[in-house]
Parts: sequence; C-alpha cells; structure tokens
Amino acid sequence: MGDVTVLLRKLNAGDLAARETLLALIYSELTAIAARHLAGERHERELEPQALVHEGWLRMVELKRITWQDREHFLAMAARVMRQVLVDAARKRNAAKRDGGLQVTLSGLAAFEPDSNTDVLQLHEALERLAEIDPRRAELVELRYFGGLTIEEIAEFVGSSPATVKRNWDVARGWLFRAMTTDADEGADPR
Repeated sequence: MGDVTVLLRKLNAGDLAARETLLALIYSELTAIAARHLAGERHERELEPQALVHEGWLRMVELKRITWQDREHFLAMAARVMRQVLVDAARKRNAAKRDGGLQVTLSGLAAFEPDSNTDVLQLHEALERLAEIDPRRAELVELRYFGGLTIEEIAEFVGSSPATVKRNWDVARGWLFRAMTTDADEGADPR
C-alpha cells in the first residue's frame, strides 16, 4: 500500500494532519493535472496551475461524504473538481460577456489534446451528454484527459484490460470530436 493510500485512509478516519501531509505529497501531481486543464484554455488565463490546485483542493476538502479509496480515486476526483472549477470560471466569464461565437477545434481524432481553441464549456457539455449515454466512457475521458492517468492505470482502476480501455478511449474520443465539431445528434450512441 502506497503512502498516498495510507494518508487517504487516515483522512477517511478524520485525521486532519493527514490532509496537509497528503497535499504536500501529491502537490506536484495535482499541479500537473491543473496544467493539463489550463493548456486547453481558450481565453487569457485567470488562473495559474497552482491557483487551480488550491481552488480545487478547497472544494475537495468540503467533500465530506466521500470515502477515498486510493491514489487513482483521489486523483480522478481531483481532476473532476478542477474541471468544474474551470467550467464555473468559464460560465462566469461568458455571463459577463454574452459574446458567443466561440469555435472549438481539436487536434483531430488521433490526438484529442487540448489546444488554444478548445472551449472548456463546450467540452464540458459534450462530456455531460456522453455521460448520459455512456457513463463508463465519460468516466474514462475524465480519468485520461483531465486526470492524466495512463491507459494501464485506468485499466487497473476500473478493473478492465488495457486493450478494452484503449478501445473505449478511441470510441469516446471520436464521439466527443464529432459532438464538438458538428451538430451531433444528442442521442447518438457512442458504441
């Protein structure tokens, strides 16, 4: 059992000192996740990776009903919370502007990487639609794209083979690409 898992178990048991030790131990991983999120930001950055980590951390500390299982579970939730911080910031920005007209482009099906034209809100909305149709593949996107986990780490986390995870990743990535670049049928099944 790794140090992170031990600290998470202590945190689950109410040990508040474990919270600060945990943050110090995984801060660089959280910063890398935040940097990946911000790499796709279309607009001028309002947040630096460290600020996104801290905002996400504050929100995670408030999640009292979660029992942390292990490092992968914690990092997946951190990625999800940081994504929500960015979505909230984008909504706030858009509410102030009400400008619209933002175009989303991805580097293509083969690379599904954030670029300077990726609109966080559009990606979030497409991912929400995917979650309604296929929650398993939506979770895979969160773990891979936002959480930065490898195919092998995801396979271990979800209890599947790396080959199956890779196939599901390719399908989910293709569905999101179509959803973000065309007026995709919201009911289209990604299978």
